[in-house]
Amino acid sequence: MAAWKSKQELREKLSSETGCRFREGGPRAVMLYPSPYRAGMSSLGYQWILAQLLEAGFAVERAFLPDDLDAWKASKTPLLTLETQTPVGEFPVIGVSLAYELELAGLIDCLKLAGIPLLREDRNESHPRILLGGPLTFSNPLPAANLVDAMLLGEAEEVVVPAVSAAFTESRETWLNTMQSLPGGYVPERDGTTLPEIAKATDSLLPARSHIVSPHAELSNMFLLEGERGCHRTCTFCVMRRSTNGGMRLVPPDRVVDLVPEYAPKVGLVGAAISDHPQLLEILERLVAEGKGLGISSLRADRVARKPRIAELLRQGGYRTLTVASDAASQRLRRSISKGTVERHLVECAQIAADNKYSVLKIYMMVGVPEETDEDIDELIQFTRELAAIHKVALGIAPFVPKRNTPLDTAGFAGISTVEKRLSRLRKGLSGVAEVRPTSARWAWVEAELAQGGPEWGNAVVEAVAQGGRFSDYKRAFKALEPKLRAPWRTVA
Repeated sequence: MAAWKSKQELREKLSSETGCRFREGGPRAVMLYPSPYRAGMSSLGYQWILAQLLEAGFAVERAFLPDDLDAWKASKTPLLTLETQTPVGEFPVIGVSLAYELELAGLIDCLKLAGIPLLREDRNESHPRILLGGPLTFSNPLPAANLVDAMLLGEAEEVVVPAVSAAFTESRETWLNTMQSLPGGYVPERDGTTLPEIAKATDSLLPARSHIVSPHAELSNMFLLEGERGCHRTCTFCVMRRSTNGGMRLVPPDRVVDLVPEYAPKVGLVGAAISDHPQLLEILERLVAEGKGLGISSLRADRVARKPRIAELLRQGGYRTLTVASDAASQRLRRSISKGTVERHLVECAQIAADNKYSVLKIYMMVGVPEETDEDIDELIQFTRELAAIHKVALGIAPFVPKRNTPLDTAGFAGISTVEKRLSRLRKGLSGVAEVRPTSARWAWVEAELAQGGPEWGNAVVEAVAQGGRFSDYKRAFKALEPKLRAPWRTVA
């Protein structure tokens, strides 16, 4: 009965979707997203790679971390694909899209449910070949190195089809040769911890766009489309700063509008710097004129301040929360991380939110930025009070996590205690004035460890998940790593 219920839930999700459909008949593969369906189906990269494989003739199905993992485990049901409810472990090739560090635990759980040995060294030719890609490969995929056979780093749309094709037609050793020859191809058992340059796709397949719209996705019933790719800005904490191919690659308004299907009630424009698109207003105006709801992946406060029409159009397209980023607690710190936003921009955004009757102005920022002091937090408290006098404000706060391949790579994590004290100071100072919505300082520490760690950190996650996956399990597993593996600036929780 439990297995039947699990299959029925998958069928219901499948039947609710609109758009591209699975086609049987080609080589059978799985695209695995190690987070629940609602997250995976809101990932443009995941959907775009899926579309490339379907277009190439593969009978590729989808699999996700179960929504209720504990209940799924209790049912003794293996991990199943969405399309045909086939056990994932029966497929010869599994592609994995890994978005960020903490999803590594989800990958481990998925492999366990699929009955696949977690470590590559424990598998043989009877097990699926596992190929990993995704946003995390732009920074540091090394903690996943011992879990997979090969990786594609960077922009994979032009190399994923030859990589998967070779996995079906070549012996394992020959396939690994092929993987090493492809742009962005990385074979951990041969390359060690030496990563290749990331793949840089040409414009021939752009823009990326989703092909399936689902009411059960986090971005419910939203068609996702890449309005631009890359970023020309130089924020020192960001992996996407001056990213592939020299900055932004723009998609013209006609191309954007022509690609939106009639069945899509809402359109989400995706891009690291989408609000910097010089023709964004025209794109938004045309989509609103066609009666489409709107979503947008990121808004720069300076752009909204200079072009308030952006906020007007998003409100017409159904936006209720105007979301921008400040990224640091004070103007001094924003300068230090090369963030171009100044207080005037945020004040103007608060007024624009009020004028357009947004329910709230949400401001994303980090706590624990290098050189941050209590005085910076106090400046944030005072400034937020000024903003709240104009319009309702909510602060979305994430602890700063140093990422590889950024100028702040070796800046170090501020420490759980420091971050929690700053958050406490912030909550107290803004009590009754503005909502403070922080993410966990403890799990940010785990993320920081993985963001800087090597393959051994992936083995430690395997151990932590086996012990229950609690923070204390991660802390114990990371502390057990050999001291020589730890960078001197690392902070042990």
